[in-house]
Amino acid sequence: MRLAIARLKAREADCRKDWCEKLSTDLARRFDVIRVEDLRIAGMTRSARGTVAAPGRNVRQKTGLNREIARSGWGLLVTRLEQKAPGRVQKVNAAYTSQRCSACGHTTAESRESQSRFRCAACNFTCNADVNAALNIAAGQAVNARGGDRVTGPVKREPQHAGLPVA
Repeated sequence: MRLAIARLKAREADCRKDWCEKLSTDLARRFDVIRVEDLRIAGMTRSARGTVAAPGRNVRQKTGLNREIARSGWGLLVTRLEQKAPGRVQKVNAAYTSQRCSACGHTTAESRESQSRFRCAACNFTCNADVNAALNIAAGQAVNARGGDRVTGPVKREPQHAGLPVA
């Protein structure tokens, strides 16, 4: 029985690593800048058990959340992205990304109506809360990985011929 469980866990870990490799390779090939939330995963997965004098609350729920965070491999994905796209991965501070309106920039806790619904208290912009947070993370800083801007193009690139035949 133990051997079967160990085999199942090893297969699960192999699938997670394979998914991480494929996704990080795809993202590194397709995007100049990759922005991720700067999460403290070790702090997020800390035990909620507490002590004998001050026992923790919702320990079972926290244990389940910790297990899912570890199982999803967030830290592994960011590590592999940084290795495959050096200098192109930007970690955006996670503070208030889910409370800030991606349309007008207004930040308030009341805008986050529920776990999945976001409605800005200032401009009534409505969307999924995770999508709104992702838009805020994507807006991070307007930096191009190779320098330059969208009009003139990257500055660290070989000059391109403008459709003229090369002799």
